[in-house]
Amino acid sequence: MPRPAKKTPRATGSKQSSFSKVALKDKQSEPDTRNLKIDKVGVRGLRHPVRVRDKARNVQDTIAVINLFVDLPHQFKGTHMSRFVEVLHAHGREIHVNNIGKILEELRTKLQSNASHVEMDFPYFIEKKAPVTGAVGLVDYRVRFDASSIGKGRDFVCSVVVPVTTLCPCSKAISDRGAHNQRSYVTLSVRFGKKPVWIEDLAAIVEKSASCQVYSLLKRPDEKKVTEDAYDNPVFAEDLVRNIAMKLDQHPDISWYRVEAENMESIHNHSAYAMIENKKYG
Repeated sequence: MPRPAKKTPRATGSKQSSFSKVALKDKQSEPDTRNLKIDKVGVRGLRHPVRVRDKARNVQDTIAVINLFVDLPHQFKGTHMSRFVEVLHAHGREIHVNNIGKILEELRTKLQSNASHVEMDFPYFIEKKAPVTGAVGLVDYRVRFDASSIGKGRDFVCSVVVPVTTLCPCSKAISDRGAHNQRSYVTLSVRFGKKPVWIEDLAAIVEKSASCQVYSLLKRPDEKKVTEDAYDNPVFAEDLVRNIAMKLDQHPDISWYRVEAENMESIHNHSAYAMIENKKYG
C-alpha cells in the first residue's frame, strides 16, 4: 500500500501579510527646507465617466478628462498622488457635476491644503435639425468646467467651444463672384450669476451671432439655405465677438464672460483671432 502523503506544516503568516507590517517610508511628508510653496500639484489626464445636465433630456452621460490639483505648503516635500484618485473614485463610477463642490472640499481636507482645483473637459452632444428638411443629426461641442476652492471662496467657470461658419465681408465686397468663408471656433467662457445657464443656450448665443451655424446632416435644400444665409450675413472675427458680447451684456444670469473667436482662414495659411473679456458686476 502507498504511504500516506506527509503533511506540510501550515504557515503562520503569508509573505504578503508580513510585508504589510513593514513601515514604509513616507518621503512626501518629509520636511522641505527651500521654503517655497507650490501653487498647484496633482494629477492630469484622468479619464472618468461624468453626468451633466441636458436641457432636452435632463441628463447626458459622457467621458471627461479630469485634472485635480491642490496647493502644497512650503514645509512638505511632495504631495500624495494616490489620494487625488481616491477622492475622485469615492464618488462612484460616474461623477455628477453637483459633486464638484464636495470633491473640492475633500481634496483640501485629505491633502491638508488651502486651495483645490477640479478641471473637467468633455464632449457634449446637441441634437440639431437641418433648417429646411428637418433631418436630425448630433453636433458635438467641447465643454470645460474649471472649479476652485480657495480659503472660504469658490469659483466656477464654464467654457463651451462652438463651431460656426463665418463669411468674410471684405471678400464679398471686392469679389465679382462669391466670397470666401471658413469654419470658425468660438470659445465662450462664463461665470454665472444667481443661477446657471444651459450649455445649449450658451451655444445658441454664439450660433446666432455668426454668418451661419453648422450641422452634421444636411440635404441639398438645407445646403442651399445655409450657403445663402452665410452669404447674406458676412462677419469678421471682430464682428463675431462683438455680436456675442452684446447678447451677453443683456443676459441676467451671466456675471462675467470671455469670448474668443478663431477663424480657420480658407485663403490664408494662418487664422484670424479676436477676443473680448468683460466683468459685468462687482
